[in-house]
Amino acid sequence: MDAVGGRAGTIVVMPTYQEADNIGVILPQLLACCPEVDVLVVDDNSPDGTGAKAEDMAKRDPRVHVIHRQDRRGLGPAYVQGFRWALGHGYGLICEMDMDGSHRPQDLARMLAVARGKAHPDLVIGSRRVRGGCTQHWPWYRDLISRVGSWYARTALGSSVRDMTAGLRVYRADVLRRIDMRRVRSSGYVFQVDMLRRVQAMGLSVVEVPIVFVERVRGSSKMDVGIVLEAMVQVTLWGLERLTHRN
Repeated sequence: MDAVGGRAGTIVVMPTYQEADNIGVILPQLLACCPEVDVLVVDDNSPDGTGAKAEDMAKRDPRVHVIHRQDRRGLGPAYVQGFRWALGHGYGLICEMDMDGSHRPQDLARMLAVARGKAHPDLVIGSRRVRGGCTQHWPWYRDLISRVGSWYARTALGSSVRDMTAGLRVYRADVLRRIDMRRVRSSGYVFQVDMLRRVQAMGLSVVEVPIVFVERVRGSSKMDVGIVLEAMVQVTLWGLERLTHRN
């Protein structure tokens, strides 16, 4: 067990929707690579049986836990509910990771080593945009959207983080306790930007660790126009708010 936590030191929160083809592959890979971690699956009532598969795995492995939500409410609310559960159960390091196979367990293992190191950063981000980081098999247009979105968020919010929308993260529990989750309203992938800006507004330390981001081979992406528009509008509003307060 990791000494930083309560009954278990580290937990990986993994929101799911329609990932029945992935969960039976990704979870065993993660638990084999990082045997010291627990996993919390937060399923949004997936009609393909993802939640049922998660329950079956939880019965066989005490490291696996499951939250079933009654409807699909988005990535942000799923993470917030997962964070609250993890904090309530005494975990010291709380991670984010996708269930689609785009995040490699070996990269999370390296990030956990950094989080547990002497520097004790408050947030460790798995970054595609620092030296050594990259994407594999991504369509050019998705990579372009990601790069432009990250640049826009970085510029609007005055951040030095290169991968603003990264979804592979390790938070120290005390950081999440300091964030008022009731005020986190972001639903889609802009949730990642929202959480990052809150961490940096508190003057906390953020470290980017290079990762390889792999295009999914099973299932379909949840990214759509609405998610992109939400991100653009929210980041613009936060940027204007920042300029107003600065002036």
